[in-house]
Amino acid sequence: MGDVSNRKTNSNSRRRIPNIKFTKLFINGDFVDSISGKTFETIDPSSEQVIAKIAEGDKEDIDLAVKAARQAFDHGSWPRIPGCERGKIMNKFADLIDEHLEELAALETFDVGKVYSFETNVDIPSISKEVRYFAGSADKIHGKTLKLSSEFQGYTLLEPIGVVGLIIPWNFPSAMFVLKCAPALAAGCTMVIKPAEQAPLTALYLAHLAKLAGIPNGVLNVVTGFGDTAGAAVASHMDIDCVSFTGSTEVGRLVMQAAATSNLKPVSLELGGKSPLLIFDDANVNQAADLALLGSLANKGEICVCSSRVFVQEGIYDKLVENLVEKVKTWVVGDPFDPSTHQGPQVDKKQYEKVLSYIDQGKREGASLLIGGKSCGKKGYYIEPTIFENVTDDMLIANDEIFGPVMCLMKFKTIEEAIGRANATTHGLAAGIVTNDLNIANRVSRSIRAGMIWINCYHNFDSGCPIGGYKMSGVGKDHGVEALEKYLQNKAVVTPIYHSPWL
Repeated sequence: MGDVSNRKTNSNSRRRIPNIKFTKLFINGDFVDSISGKTFETIDPSSEQVIAKIAEGDKEDIDLAVKAARQAFDHGSWPRIPGCERGKIMNKFADLIDEHLEELAALETFDVGKVYSFETNVDIPSISKEVRYFAGSADKIHGKTLKLSSEFQGYTLLEPIGVVGLIIPWNFPSAMFVLKCAPALAAGCTMVIKPAEQAPLTALYLAHLAKLAGIPNGVLNVVTGFGDTAGAAVASHMDIDCVSFTGSTEVGRLVMQAAATSNLKPVSLELGGKSPLLIFDDANVNQAADLALLGSLANKGEICVCSSRVFVQEGIYDKLVENLVEKVKTWVVGDPFDPSTHQGPQVDKKQYEKVLSYIDQGKREGASLLIGGKSCGKKGYYIEPTIFENVTDDMLIANDEIFGPVMCLMKFKTIEEAIGRANATTHGLAAGIVTNDLNIANRVSRSIRAGMIWINCYHNFDSGCPIGGYKMSGVGKDHGVEALEKYLQNKAVVTPIYHSPWL
């Protein structure tokens, strides 16, 4: 069953690479060259062609961006206007995102290989909703009146933390841009955003839309460049007041170390995952197979909450495997602009080779390849959807975050076994449960050490629902009112009271 060489692929509907409007750094309301004048290439992973040359920011450019953000915070209007006015400008930003939906979707598809239909129907519409959610929060940030035990009265103030550094990943560039900047904007902060070098295009376009919306100069700055230079400069900068980072656990450690050794700035980290999907005997096999495919293969497996460990109870294991393989045979890998495509290319050559190396490692370790396992197409970084069975918990493919279209199937007998094996990981970002038994759902959801649990669904994100990791999957939350907290300082104010008739 390992041969999918006859898989349908799409290659005829490639659109021509567009003329890219924004390729420079965005600092203090203007697009500018990097101080060094250096540029780097961003590549279309479908064709392996150069899309554009992008300004390569460095430490000196980060310094300029931070200076602009500091001036805007200390002396500008953004933290000082009423929250309802910030919300009004943010809603205009959301309107502009909706108006430019197709441009943003096309840029993201060209830059990172995401399926265009998903971008237009799900991804880009979701980011305008995120902006509106936090626009509505901007005038609802308030402290509390405190009941003190002696002749004093107290209250708390929630104040914007200041200049924030936002380092975003390449797998969901637009979504992560907004996921971090929207609550920071609502809180009244100013910011320096460092997008991933693999995916700079939509960040620069969104900066342009932010300016058109009326966000003042210096409030939102974007410096494109590499992680070990521009990203490191953000993490270690003495005049940045907090950092929010999404990416690998390895780099998250470096960000936290840099923050600690500089000005002890608070850090929010959304890091790697090795999320389990637990399918119980009472589950509907067809629904379970669909959820397993969605959890493992969505966005080509390039998603931090990917359910790459699929635990199936032994009573339905064989039926589920048969169902999965038949469904994967119809999975279309190819041109991400074609409406029939399920899966586009991996983001770049490095990631493509990394995923293929994990597939080879799985074979060497003795896992059985059910289907897939090879590259496909004559050009571009395409990999067949791949399913292994007979995977043991000590195998590398069962422990490392592969970040590709690879599913590991594992059989279990009891609920206790499933919980124990699901928790036997250093990560704890998300998990899924497929069952029709409410008692199983309640028990397992309370037992798995992860920040997000989906029951009979998967990848269901919402602006109002916080997400964040346990263990080495990070600290802090994105989405929801909880996301605002990392961009706010909680200040207590106490004054004496005299001759009060009550305490």
